[in-house]
Amino acid sequence: MFASRKRKVGTVVAIVALAAVSTAAYAYWTAGGSGTGSAAAGSTVGLVPNQTTTLSPMYPGDSPQVISGNFDNSNSGPVRVETVTASIASVTKAVGAPAGTCDATDFTLASPVMTVGGMVPSGTGVSAFTGATIQFNNKPAVNQDACQDATVTLSYAVA
Repeated sequence: MFASRKRKVGTVVAIVALAAVSTAAYAYWTAGGSGTGSAAAGSTVGLVPNQTTTLSPMYPGDSPQVISGNFDNSNSGPVRVETVTASIASVTKAVGAPAGTCDATDFTLASPVMTVGGMVPSGTGVSAFTGATIQFNNKPAVNQDACQDATVTLSYAVA
């Protein structure tokens, strides 16, 4: 009878211990709480567009030349680019050029907005843009000798 009582007490203790552990486990998994955290949005460094086309010297009556290029992306990840817009930044007459004016009106820049519409990966000389053209604007009624050996500087805006 004594052994039977020990066994019943042991069983009751085991059941109570199991119930306590189960309750603690249940309480652990269903516990609530609150806290705070933070995150920061990154920023990008502007891309550098590079003209890769070497344009031939232009002259009255020549054909349009296609402008192409790529990018230097120093960011740690890719950057989305929609368009690259070319424009004539300046025209510099050559030293010793004949008298007269030579300016942006002596050149035609066609389709200056070039669509990229994609992600430009990190790196140097990556991705591409193309499509704009430039040509000498022939003005038959005007002496354009002042434009001989002039330098046309193009600029590019990335959006």
